[in-house]
Amino acid sequence: MRIVRTLIQADEKEHVFQILDEEDIDYIASEDISDSENGIVVEFPVPEQALEVVLEKFNENGYGEHRYTVVADATSALSQNIEDVEDRFIVGEEQDDSIASEELRSKALELLPNAFTYYLMTFLSAVVATAGLLLDSPALVVGSMVIAPLVGSALTASVGTVLSNRQMIQNGIQTQAYGLGIAIIGGLAFSLFLKYGQFFPSSLHPAAINQIAQRISPGLLSVIIGVCAGAAGAVGLATGISVALVGVMIAAALIPAAAAVGIGIAWNIPAIALGAFILLVVNAVSIHVAGVVVFWALGYRPEKWVKSNVRANLSVDRLGPSLGVAIFLGVLLLTAGSAVGTHVSFEQSVNTAVENVLSQEQYRDLELIEIQTEFNEGPMFDQSQDVTVVVERPSNKEYPTVATQLKRQITAKTDHGVTVNVEFVEHQTA
Repeated sequence: MRIVRTLIQADEKEHVFQILDEEDIDYIASEDISDSENGIVVEFPVPEQALEVVLEKFNENGYGEHRYTVVADATSALSQNIEDVEDRFIVGEEQDDSIASEELRSKALELLPNAFTYYLMTFLSAVVATAGLLLDSPALVVGSMVIAPLVGSALTASVGTVLSNRQMIQNGIQTQAYGLGIAIIGGLAFSLFLKYGQFFPSSLHPAAINQIAQRISPGLLSVIIGVCAGAAGAVGLATGISVALVGVMIAAALIPAAAAVGIGIAWNIPAIALGAFILLVVNAVSIHVAGVVVFWALGYRPEKWVKSNVRANLSVDRLGPSLGVAIFLGVLLLTAGSAVGTHVSFEQSVNTAVENVLSQEQYRDLELIEIQTEFNEGPMFDQSQDVTVVVERPSNKEYPTVATQLKRQITAKTDHGVTVNVEFVEHQTA
């Protein structure tokens, strides 16, 4: 339930009262003694779902320039027609869980903490994520997601894009870019401290750690995670549901990847740094695009949008900021997306080649457990890629040529030079 208090002029009251009467909304009106132009204060209760309907009616009738409008939460309202209005908008034919555009904008901005808190918590979350990745501890990685405050910047940028609000777009994208930069710096600084402080053996190879290996090979599942996180965040914000848990999901797509970039730089392993960075970019873009699509599907549009006149909406004034974001995201998708697409195709070919080899009669006792393909794209890096195949075998059998067979088949299938590592997990049956 919402309580709306708005200030109107005396010559506007007939239109405003008519709208409220048509919607069966009870209201009270009183003179504003502080206004020198015969202002009138109108106050009325409405269900949360009806707020946008009323505000749109105001805009359609020329009362769109709000001089003073406050919307507050109310525990309950008792009036003559309130039950009929609740039945209509909460359980009736006009049921809609979406909140008003003005409320959506306010809620998105409230998710942005002050700069010091935002950057400090982001830095600390990256440190925790770095420790979790290097220790191969899922619990620590999840803990880093809980304290990361990235949901505010991600959703602010999405809301700003769908409403074509230049200031929100700038605040959201800038805050998110700075935050992810701080996260990478945090992961790098803590990794250097651990490396040169002799807290880890010098022979440690981060790519061999499972939690890191999962973040350096961007693929289709990584994109799906980003899309689902952005969509869930948009639905949670638009329907007034708490986005705290959604914030963990958004952080899950960003913070571990940022920490992995720092680890790759600290250990001077370009494949880790590049793979994690592309994963970070792809997830950030996926979250933003998914959020915009969901908000648009829920009916949110730029300010002064005319539903019945598409041509009138195609103007720089109305869509300029959103078009700028679309061009920026398009450039990112063409660069990062093409690399991910190439790697996904390579992974599929590797999977097919490995399955073809292991399906041969001589390898019928081998059971495939896992295939890991190292991300290594771009002309500045060696095109030879590492492929790790984990298989289970009986303890009384040896397979000295399986790595050679896999290398030959993968090379023929992908036209890439590869280094194949086969890890055996032995088992006995009694």
